[in-house]
Amino acid sequence: MESKAVKPTEEKLKPKLISVMKNYSKEQFIKDVVAGIIVAIIALPLSIALALASGVGPEQGLYTAIVAGFLVSLLGGSRVQIAGPTAAFATIVAGIVASEGMDGLIISTIIAGILMIIMGLCRFGALIKYIPGTITSGFTFGIAVTILIGQIKDFFGLKFKNSPVETVDKIKEIGLRIDTINGWAFLVGCVSLAILILWPKKLEKIPASLIAVLVCSALVKLTDMNVNTIGDLYSISSAPPKFTAPEVSFAKVKALMPNAVTIAVLAAVESLLSCVVSDGMIGSKHRSNMELIAQGTANIGSAFFGGIPATGAIARTAANVKNGGRTPIAGIVHSIVVLLILVSLMPYAKNIPMPTIAAILFVVAYNMCGWKNIRNTIKTAPKSDVLVMFVTLIFTVVFDLVVAIGVGLVLASLLFMKRMADVTEAHNWIDITDDEDTDPDNISLKKIPDNTKVYEINGPMFFAASDKFSYVLDDKKFDILCIRMRNVPAIDATGVEELKNIVKRCEKRGIKVIFSHVNEQPMKAMAKAGFVDHVGKENFCDHIDTALLRAEKLEKEIAAKRSK
Repeated sequence: MESKAVKPTEEKLKPKLISVMKNYSKEQFIKDVVAGIIVAIIALPLSIALALASGVGPEQGLYTAIVAGFLVSLLGGSRVQIAGPTAAFATIVAGIVASEGMDGLIISTIIAGILMIIMGLCRFGALIKYIPGTITSGFTFGIAVTILIGQIKDFFGLKFKNSPVETVDKIKEIGLRIDTINGWAFLVGCVSLAILILWPKKLEKIPASLIAVLVCSALVKLTDMNVNTIGDLYSISSAPPKFTAPEVSFAKVKALMPNAVTIAVLAAVESLLSCVVSDGMIGSKHRSNMELIAQGTANIGSAFFGGIPATGAIARTAANVKNGGRTPIAGIVHSIVVLLILVSLMPYAKNIPMPTIAAILFVVAYNMCGWKNIRNTIKTAPKSDVLVMFVTLIFTVVFDLVVAIGVGLVLASLLFMKRMADVTEAHNWIDITDDEDTDPDNISLKKIPDNTKVYEINGPMFFAASDKFSYVLDDKKFDILCIRMRNVPAIDATGVEELKNIVKRCEKRGIKVIFSHVNEQPMKAMAKAGFVDHVGKENFCDHIDTALLRAEKLEKEIAAKRSK
């Protein structure tokens, strides 16, 4: 029995690469290589663009695709996951780099990686689904807005006097410097945007972003337009990733912990969401806990080799599937091809116009914003869900992702508790007069002893609903109180305390208390608190009929005492 219980756990923490290699074929290897090359071509301009949006050098985006992409494919729990830099991290990475420097980013990413490994080892993969979709939609749309606003400067060729980090400050600076628009930059940006929108309608196999980069780089180079390129603003390096270790101190770790937690949660959510999407495309099932361990390892590796935070990239993963990739070999090939491009072709990246990078990020922002989800939520969801979504969205744009997720989770939790409290009630059975009730235990079918009151509690008994039970003792004209709890699925310490208060008040008035049909979790909580022993095990009945018989017996005992 013990060996059977352990075996599934071991399988869940086994990389998919090991599983798929058992039946691997030459034909699938060729498909994986082709898919890996195509995904690498797609990842090249995206990785550079996302690195620049994150406030780091262009090659650091490629380092991330190489190191993190390789480790996730090697160790991950998905057959087709492609990992690398994503737009979700752009704003938070830019903020960390601006305030804490690269050392701060490296430390935050390493801590985040450790947290994800712990999450995987503790089997937290399934718990990620408990983060409300409204929060995910809110911060995703908010990130899209911040990316779009952050690229307006380069798209229009504006000349800023300051270098604002916060989105609100960027909006202010754009308004102040709108008169510095560079017509040539705007033209290149529009041409890039047109290619990105129209090209996929004709030739989807060749990435539109690559065509935009090639065409617009040639256009600027040949015409000598007055347009900033990557080489004008950044130094380009074609050196492969090198190991770098930051200076670590307890004070730094403590200060960077909130950012690390945000990176870990965001990476976990996005990577597992990408796994779910890819599962539907190939009819497979990923191993969520193994994926978390792989993502944590990948982020640690990326940080130590000069990269930025990474996670599963839904668009690149989908491209992998569409082009025939079915095993982690495709992701490994993708990383190797990106490394070869970095070493051999990176110097040419200096000719990529900044408006083209901005246009690529405009499209990324549009694709990730999920405006259809926002629209559907507004139309169909309760007002409280819409409130959570917009609060998270606004806080993401105005403040940062750390604050947005924290406020969103707190608000969603409070609203959830309110809903649970709203459906919790305690009522006197005599108040139920529905003649059409088909419940075989309906009050009309039962004989309640004289001087006995039967109350039924419906819903979870927890602190937010504690005020629902105070009126149980309003009526003083009874000797026995029977509390039925068949519809109480759970109880917390406050709920137990409230029952204790009711029993104490009953004891002062000489009223006996009987409990009927207490479910497993409430029974364990009440026993642990010593409440069962206090009331008496004989006063906990498994059914209402048994409880009423117990009440009848107690009533006779009370009547006998009074007659004496």
